[in-house]
Amino acid sequence: MGKHELPPLPYAYDALEPYIDEQTIHVHHGKHHQTYVNNLNAALEGYPDLQTKTIEDLLRDLSAIPESARAGVRNHGGGHLNHVMFWQNMGPGGGGEPQGKLGDAIKSTFGSFEAFKEQFTKAAMGRFGSGWAWLCLEKGGKLAVLNTPNQDTPLSDGMVPLLTLDVWEHAYYLKYQNRRADFVEAWWNIVNWDDVSSRFEAASK
Repeated sequence: MGKHELPPLPYAYDALEPYIDEQTIHVHHGKHHQTYVNNLNAALEGYPDLQTKTIEDLLRDLSAIPESARAGVRNHGGGHLNHVMFWQNMGPGGGGEPQGKLGDAIKSTFGSFEAFKEQFTKAAMGRFGSGWAWLCLEKGGKLAVLNTPNQDTPLSDGMVPLLTLDVWEHAYYLKYQNRRADFVEAWWNIVNWDDVSSRFEAASK
């Protein structure tokens, strides 16, 4: 594996306008995400065996991480992995409703897409302070909506993350200031359901 690196965005920095502004993406990706990558690599220094593992493998079993490195892997590794997924979960021309197997599973689990959207939005708004909202696949194969604090990932609890929304203030403050609700509502217009669907189908096999 070697050192972890910041992946390039899968679209241009201004591609999510007007819902997320170009300046926010520059700062969020180039500064915040890069810092998580740098600090993760620092946390893994002196642990060559851990440096050969993927970030997913590191976070799936935090109890296997030496205590001296565990907090760094949890916080900065989680920050790295969560952001990679966040960028991939969005895209220009997104929004609408998921179709196919994911769309059917959402309707079966939540009753309707609108009911799911309402529950997910509630999870995003209900996270006090910094954190993330998630759509995950539980161990038993059922969809679940939840939120996590800081940079924690549901992967560490045995779930498969499918869709995530960053509700740290740095994700929206330049454009929306303290109006998290406006940011969450705008975000639905850029959800890349093709990416979420591919994650769901891979996890369902």
